[in-house]
This record gives sequence, C-alpha cells and structure tokens, in this order.
Amino acid sequence: MFRNYIKTAWRSLTKNKFYSAINITGLTVGLAVGVLILLWVQDEKSYDTWHSKGNEIFKIENMVGTGDSKQIWTNTVAPIAKLAKAELPEVKEFVRLTFNGFYALYKSGDKVFNEERVAFTDPSLFSLFDYPLLKGNPTQPFKDDQSVVITESTAKRYFGNDDPIGKIITADDQMPFTVSGVVKDFPHNTYIKFDMFMPMKLLATLMYKDNKEGRNIDNDFHQFNYESFVQLQPGTDLAVLGKKLEKIHLRIKPDDTDAGYMLEPLAKIHLYKSDGSDGGIGTVRMFSIIALVILVIACINYVNLSTARSMLRSKEVSLRKIVGAGKTQLFLQFIVETTVLFTIATILALGLLYILLPYYNELSGKDLKFSFGNPAIWKVILPAVAGTLVASSIYPALLLSSFEPLKALKGKISARVSDVMFRKILVVIQFSFSIILIAGTIVIGNQLQYIRSKDLGYNKEHVLSFFMRGMAEHYEAVKAELLKQPGVRSVARSGSNIIRIGGQTGSNSWDGKMEGETMMVRPLAADADLIPFFSMKMAAGTNFTRTPADSHYVVLNETAVK
Repeated sequence: MFRNYIKTAWRSLTKNKFYSAINITGLTVGLAVGVLILLWVQDEKSYDTWHSKGNEIFKIENMVGTGDSKQIWTNTVAPIAKLAKAELPEVKEFVRLTFNGFYALYKSGDKVFNEERVAFTDPSLFSLFDYPLLKGNPTQPFKDDQSVVITESTAKRYFGNDDPIGKIITADDQMPFTVSGVVKDFPHNTYIKFDMFMPMKLLATLMYKDNKEGRNIDNDFHQFNYESFVQLQPGTDLAVLGKKLEKIHLRIKPDDTDAGYMLEPLAKIHLYKSDGSDGGIGTVRMFSIIALVILVIACINYVNLSTARSMLRSKEVSLRKIVGAGKTQLFLQFIVETTVLFTIATILALGLLYILLPYYNELSGKDLKFSFGNPAIWKVILPAVAGTLVASSIYPALLLSSFEPLKALKGKISARVSDVMFRKILVVIQFSFSIILIAGTIVIGNQLQYIRSKDLGYNKEHVLSFFMRGMAEHYEAVKAELLKQPGVRSVARSGSNIIRIGGQTGSNSWDGKMEGETMMVRPLAADADLIPFFSMKMAAGTNFTRTPADSHYVVLNETAVK
C-alpha cells in the first residue's frame, strides 16, 4: 500500500513540475537557513555543559566599589578559594588560573615562539574539569615547580611527531621547563583556553621572592588577578556561601568594607553576566525566534500553495472516493506526497548546508563542522525537519481529503468561507513576518554602520600597537628608530592598550571624598605623546609638559570628574 502511495506521490510531483519546483525551492532555502541559525544557537548554548562535574562547578566573583562605581569583577584574590576549601564544608575542591606575565619567549632547539596563552594553575584543573590529559598524570600533572603541561597542537609546534614528555622548553633563555603532560586541544565551546600551564607554586615563588611586606600567595588580598573556581556540595545556598566568603575576606583585610562575593554557575558564564542578567542569552533567544519564524514562513508558503491548488484536485479526490478510497487512505496519500516532497527538500537543504557552512563560519566567527556522524547536528536537523513537516502537511491533507464526491464531479464545489479566511490569515502572517525580518535587517545594518562610523573621541585609524617585551628600558632608542621608518608618523607609549586597560583600583582619594566611599578607576600610565597621538581633545587644563613635574599630575576624563 505504501509503495503505491509513494508511486502516486512521485507521479503527482513529476506531473506538476513548476508547482513542485516552487515548493521544493522554498522548503530547501527555509530549512537550510533555519537549521544554520539553529546550529549557531545550539553551539552558543553548549559552552561548558559537557563537563561531568559541571553542575557542581562555580566561578567566584567579586563585588567592589560603592554607589555608581559599584562593579563586579570576574577575578579574585589568590587566597580566597584555598581558604574556602579549608574552612567551609560546602567547598569540595578549588582551582585557580592566572595569566603568565613573567615570560614572553619560549624556545625548543632552534624554534622560538612568543606565547600569549600561558597560565599558572593548580594541579586540580585536570581532575576537576574534563580536559583530558593525553599524556601525564591528571592527579599530579606537575612533577615539580619547573614542569609544564602543553596542549596537543603546542606539542606539535615545538616537537613535531616526537614524544614531548621529558622534553625541555626554555623560557626567556633562562628558565628550563620539563614537559610533564599533554592535554587535548581545548574545544571552542569552553571558557578556559590556554596553550601552556605552569604550576601555581612557581608563581608563588616568582611573585613574592623579593616581597618585604610579608605577603605571599596565601595571604595577599591586594592582587585581584586570579580566576577562581570551586566545586560545591549539591544544594549549597550560593547567597549564604557568598556571605561566608565575604567574612573570610574582611577577617584578613578589614579595610575592604565594600568587598562582596557572588558565585556564577560554570555553564552560565558564556551567556550570562555575573549577576544573572543578559550577557548574550538575549541574542541567542532572538536568533532562535528568527529561525522558527523562517521555518514558519516556509510552512505557510507550502500550505498556501497546496490549498490554492485544492480546487484543481477535487475531481481526482472524488473519483478516488467513488472507487472505494476511504478518507483515512486519502489523508495518508497526501501525507506521503508531502513527505516525499520534504525528503527531496531536506536532501537539497543538507547539500546547501554543507556548501554554505564555511562561509557561515567566516561570517559568524564560529568553527561549526558538518558531519553526518555528529549526533549534535541531528539534534538540530531532525526536530526542525519533523516539526516543519508536521506543520505543513496536516491541514492540506485534511482539506484535500474532505471533498464531497458528487459536488466535485458536478463542478459545484467551492472553497468554504472558513478555508478562505484561514488562507488569508496565513498570507497576512507570512507577509507580517517577512516585513518584520526585512525591517530588522535594515535596522541592524544601520546600527552596525553607526557603530563603525561613530566618533569615539580618539583617532583609531592606521594605529598599530604592540607590547614592548624586553624593550621598555630602551624606549627612546626604539622610538627614534621607528620614527626613521617612512611609514611611521608618530610614536607614543602607555602602560596598557587603551582599548583594554587591564588594571583597576579603588585605592584613591580626592577632595570631598565621603567616609566609606569607593570609586573604581582604571589608571593608565602614559607619556606626553599619547593624547596628541590619538587626537584626543582636552576639555580643560593642559597635557603633560615633558618635565619631571609631570609625575605629580594626572589627567582625568569627564566621567571621572563627574
């Protein structure tokens, strides 16, 4: 019986080639675009959801400042996570990470690399998170303070196909590190991404070896440079735990009266801000709706075309009923026709998806891969296709199987008022969605153009910035050499990239400061060339004068003054 249904459906499609081509084209494009967007949505939602202990892992974050300058910092002081595990029963394990600012160049044999993604971390990183060590011991990844764990691709860069375990990497031509572990390359959908890991114990030695104030990595509550994660007992009250962390902080450093703590679930870091507000989830929801709207438009287009042709097929249906076909059989016949058409459209959509994916990755900044063996792909494709198929097939099949034979054969059949009204409603919905999508595209395009052309208060064109690793003491000589180059018009220096000023401080005072008030500011060390270099305008006062007196002055922006 079903073979006969399929044969009949195929004959109907080939007999009405133009109609079939329009339907297949509309469904193919709708499915391909809808699935592409849903793949992006799925990828955004997948960040760090695959860790086996993910539901128990939380990131410790700080609340600092008062009034309008109150902020949430994603970094913490080094001791807080360790003290939490030692003193609080809710904390099962902890791990800290911080960027390596001590070394710049790494050498193996005649190969030299400038590595920027290097971190100090605790050994528990590889047992708490599901970052598999391909070589080495996950419970003891660092054999000593001069061990290093590297990623698979980093090992390939340094040592080719040789076994990297036991090989030496020399940092800045002075510190040899022995490779003690190789971790699998980090997936793109994870928060933590580094190429090298060094032991936290080494950082404790390097940072505090000349400290004369008695500070060490276990009592320093001044440096907020660490990303701290904790594994908690199930059912832990996060608000209560945050208060306990605050008490620990104030016990050791009571003058930080504005200090506060909060904890953010690992799986929410990518799409939510620390306070639970939108950090990207709004965009994901918007694109989910857009994908569904595109699929709905494809469904409506098919339903409208099918019902528009219903009068042409009324005699065919009537003859089938006269020769004995039941309503259920006719219903199944039209369902099979839609399924065959959808099967063709789905195959073409998958082909189009395969062709468009590289361009889509370039546009979206993703690294999505299309593979028939990837179950994650089918979790998107199958519900999208099945949902669209069901939504598109039911009403046309019910309509076409409901004609009365005698009226149809006499040519007295006409569309019911309810059917006509339903089709009109579908057309209105289809055009409304289309207008909304077109208008949204125009608005977003104009907004992007505004962002690109907005005057930011400084000249950002034709500017190149780089870190002066090992050259800072010879800045004047470097500057003189650069200015000799024909393409270089001016040179300036600052303590940080002005787009991403790294440090903040609340240790400041000013005339009129109220007791207990804290204002967080981002200080930037700069020379007298910086303001004219970026064509910044002085609202009042003067720039630095290139004299020793400059060390007693600061230049504030208007927000700081306010």
